[in-house]
Amino acid sequence: MKILNSSLLILLFLSIIACNSSSSNADSVESVEATKTADGQHKAIIKEVLQTSVYTYLLVEENSNSYWVACNRQEFSVDQIVYFEEGLAMENFESKELSRTFDLVYFLNEVAFDPVSLNASAGTSPTPHGMIKEAVKKEIKVEKAAGGISLGELFANPTGFKGQKVTIRGEVVKYNEAIMGKNWVHIQDGSGTGESFDLTVTTADIVKLGDVVTFEGTINLNKDFGAGYVYEVIMEEAKLIANI
Repeated sequence: MKILNSSLLILLFLSIIACNSSSSNADSVESVEATKTADGQHKAIIKEVLQTSVYTYLLVEENSNSYWVACNRQEFSVDQIVYFEEGLAMENFESKELSRTFDLVYFLNEVAFDPVSLNASAGTSPTPHGMIKEAVKKEIKVEKAAGGISLGELFANPTGFKGQKVTIRGEVVKYNEAIMGKNWVHIQDGSGTGESFDLTVTTADIVKLGDVVTFEGTINLNKDFGAGYVYEVIMEEAKLIANI
């Protein structure tokens, strides 16, 4: 019995050491989860503000727990009280503009100064980085690439192109750089019907708004990256083969 008790004490001691030596990221995630109110919102005070051309990074404190959050660029001040809902946790996220890597940062869909305005958008899916918003069809007419397909052809028969490498040309209507290790491009060519006219492309290549680009990449369907990043049709690991 003494041997058994000693073994249990050793296991308990090791468990305590393991918990204390766990990664700070994991601890932060658990702490942030624990601070949520009954309705799933967070209320925090801003301790530091870092601005870039696209995003605002905030060091916030909530129930004595400090962590970083980020949202689309907005004006904030130290000591302001802010409200927000759960975002997308990104570990070891590098901001090239700040020349800084965050051990852990939560990308948020919205940061509000009172719970009422935040509640007004309740029920919508979280869209970190402002990447997933309702697309607006542009007045664009782009001829499809030689040997390629149009967006209209893709959206008319997406299952027929699933897993296939295709070539598509379109105009860049939206561009987000360096998110989850890749650049996110939205292109349109003027074809397509209803809500199916805008294609999301992930790539390592850099483009800018208004470019007419030709990409070659693999078509995937119903891709869910979590936290609201859901795409019925997406081109992944695309290579930029022309930019005019």
